[in-house]
Amino acid sequence: MMKPTLPLCLLVSMLHLTVQSLTKTDHHNDEPNETDSQEQHPFEGDPLESCQRIVPSNTDFAFQFYKQATTQEPGKNVFFSPVSISTAFALLALGSRATSRAQVLEGLAFNLTDIREEEIHDSFRHLLLLLNRPGSQVQLSMGNTLFMDKHLNPLKSFLKDIKKMYKGKVVSSNFQNSTEAKNQINDHIKNKTHGNINQILRDLDPHTLMVMVNYIYFKGYWENPFNIKGTHKEYFYVNAKTSVEVKMMTRDGFYRTYSDRKLSCKVVQIPYKGDVAALFILPSEGKMKQLEDALTKDTLSKWGKTLERRRMEVYIPKLSILGTYDLKKILMNLGVTDVFSDRADLSGITGKLDVKVSKAAHKALLKIHENGTEAAAVSGTDFLPHSVPPVVKFNRPFLLLIVDQYTQSILFLGKIVNPTEK
Repeated sequence: MMKPTLPLCLLVSMLHLTVQSLTKTDHHNDEPNETDSQEQHPFEGDPLESCQRIVPSNTDFAFQFYKQATTQEPGKNVFFSPVSISTAFALLALGSRATSRAQVLEGLAFNLTDIREEEIHDSFRHLLLLLNRPGSQVQLSMGNTLFMDKHLNPLKSFLKDIKKMYKGKVVSSNFQNSTEAKNQINDHIKNKTHGNINQILRDLDPHTLMVMVNYIYFKGYWENPFNIKGTHKEYFYVNAKTSVEVKMMTRDGFYRTYSDRKLSCKVVQIPYKGDVAALFILPSEGKMKQLEDALTKDTLSKWGKTLERRRMEVYIPKLSILGTYDLKKILMNLGVTDVFSDRADLSGITGKLDVKVSKAAHKALLKIHENGTEAAAVSGTDFLPHSVPPVVKFNRPFLLLIVDQYTQSILFLGKIVNPTEK
């Protein structure tokens, strides 16, 4: 009996902070009076309504980051989790002050004249609450862990805020023993991603004070699975000169779809069981750049409003790709510079100006497969007329968005240029 395979998306994002000066300082400190501390009155009300205050900016950031990633590595696969990166840096903003804080939040596409910082953090609190909601038919969990040097004395207000706003867990680490600390962090990530990402840290700077990790784990079953028996070998056309052989999944059924004549692309929504859906976008040949230039929250909103249920035969390649990014480089291009330099003001963490972000890395893993014979056995099938349906083949570069429908948050965003490239 064939072992069932599942569509699977996994992600880890990491921030890594070190001592700014070359010589270690005494990290004991007294709790200062913080006039801009995050000791705000909590915002009560509808969590979903609260989320909607940040979702437009999160979407803007997703597409800004995407354009940076494609510019840095043209012709390569792109895959990342924008909501994970936004959450990790918003958490960092809790410990940032002055220009450092403004740059981080503005780099995340927030207009600080339209929304107050405390509203941003409160909205992330509600977003985390909803993304980790129980009872959903998809496995979706997201969290933040801070590994702090045992000699570091963080401000009590910072610890309180990260736990309250970001469900942040704080773990004491012995960074003087870099091998022990590295293994501790890698084991934590391995556990949180169910064994799919084993090593996010290869080495650890001996001056490390804190490692901040944000992870997101997603595993879902297609609402209507692809039949494994229909999967066959077919060519995928990477560009005019290159084609690769892939395992192509196929399914004849009803999909919510839209043909965008203005952008010369076809949009096909394939839902998972639960409140998550994948949006596959296939541009006409030679029209990828036109599509990428038009990626905005307004375009995404337009597609969502114009999708119509139609019968079609869809072909999608099985794939497994890994995205790894130097966030420092991309965020600096988006105007976030001070936290990575000697101008960093992260005094909201320790009360002192002795730390900066030395490394910020992001790793995301995507696997897309048929839904396995067991899932297919209990799933309903579409009633199909005998006429021949139109065919949509994702056999050339395409875009992929995985969206939490309930909050309208982009969980993952990618461009598949070559499905065989790991």
